[in-house]
Amino acid sequence: MRFVDEAEIRVEAGDGGNGTIGFRREKYIPMGGPDGGDGGDGGSVYLIAVENVNTLADFRYHTVHRAQRGQNGMSRNCTGKKGDDCYVPVPLGTLVSDAGTGEVIGDLTVLGETLLVAKGGFHGLGNTRFKSSINRAPQKASKGSEGEHRLLNLELTLIADVGLLGMPNAGKSSLIRSVSSATPKVADYPFTTLHPNLGVVRIDDMRSFVIADIPGVIEGAADGAGLGLQFLKHLSRTGLLLHLVDVAPYESMDSPVQAAKKIIHEVEKWSDDLASKPRWLVLNKIDRLPFDEIDGRCQAIIDELKWTAPAFKIAAINAEGTKGLMFAIMNFLEQQRRVGSEQG
Repeated sequence: MRFVDEAEIRVEAGDGGNGTIGFRREKYIPMGGPDGGDGGDGGSVYLIAVENVNTLADFRYHTVHRAQRGQNGMSRNCTGKKGDDCYVPVPLGTLVSDAGTGEVIGDLTVLGETLLVAKGGFHGLGNTRFKSSINRAPQKASKGSEGEHRLLNLELTLIADVGLLGMPNAGKSSLIRSVSSATPKVADYPFTTLHPNLGVVRIDDMRSFVIADIPGVIEGAADGAGLGLQFLKHLSRTGLLLHLVDVAPYESMDSPVQAAKKIIHEVEKWSDDLASKPRWLVLNKIDRLPFDEIDGRCQAIIDELKWTAPAFKIAAINAEGTKGLMFAIMNFLEQQRRVGSEQG
């Protein structure tokens, strides 16, 4: 399935129902006076964050969402029924903005959270409302106002604690597959991952975190090349980035240092905020190196990159070294959460 992380939809709130003109027509009550009721309010359109929707793909086919119009008022002072609201389910992490102005309307990050995006029209008034001491039989009623119509941009940003960053075929899918129950496609060619995958890493019954496998970023991604421009956005919510580097690439591919520098350049070019996030180096595929060369080769990469943050050596394909990495991540995230709660 092709992952769609952006969509444009039209939302149309219901118009308010019209007020009505009516007079009492009852036996033995001559000149009964006005009894026209008000209309009902128009329904509004809300977006609601749900857990069983993971992409914005459905919005390619269902682009218009309408709420119900309010019912017109009736005689005998009967008010029209309010129009039904329209609730549009969207994935957690959906950022909503006005397509015309670019104004950010809201960000749905909590399960069950709702966001009003188009307000229903106000009801019209029946002629009873216009009765006065000098006008006892008003022939006047008002129409309901129009509901809001808006064109919205939806942008889905993954909500994950940890994001995997690296060139195509760096081993991100293999890592998430080995440490969680997620089952992304794995193969020996670039761009195996065409859409993000989320996996839950469980350290024990009470400790876990969410890891996101992001499609490979290529040179020029920050300028729109390949898949990277779409998915660099998804890393913005993560608390920690894991920069995976293939320590034993094929001869036709960049060296580990060249590949790492290209990713660092794209991240810095895309966003200062993203570049300033905590980022650990994960040297993957050590199983392809002779045992006595692993430490030397990895240290040479670390030295050439002048890497000062934590660095780990793993073989994702057989889970070598991944347990220690996952425990270190869990401890780091728990420390971040403690600091956040103390500051909050």
